[in-house]
Amino acid sequence: MDELEERVRRQLYRFQDLADHMKAVRGRETSEDGAVVAEVDGNGALTDLQFSAGISRMTPEEFERAVVTTAAAAARVAFERRAALVNRFNEEMAG
Repeated sequence: MDELEERVRRQLYRFQDLADHMKAVRGRETSEDGAVVAEVDGNGALTDLQFSAGISRMTPEEFERAVVTTAAAAARVAFERRAALVNRFNEEMAG
């Protein structure tokens, strides 16, 4: 019985660690020209958006494309990090 309790406790701690790590996931990307920097959380929600003076030379369409493309790239990074955490967690739980 003690062994079972200890195993369940370890699994609970692993779940808590996973949740903490998932909350900390961020993805950050910069546009090719450096005019836009976007950061998103592990759910893909925008947490930071920065612009350089370079945006003043962009058309509205170019600006929109730069923001959307950069934010999407940041989200991909965050989702890849989340996936790596989940995969590592699953491997540990299976092992």
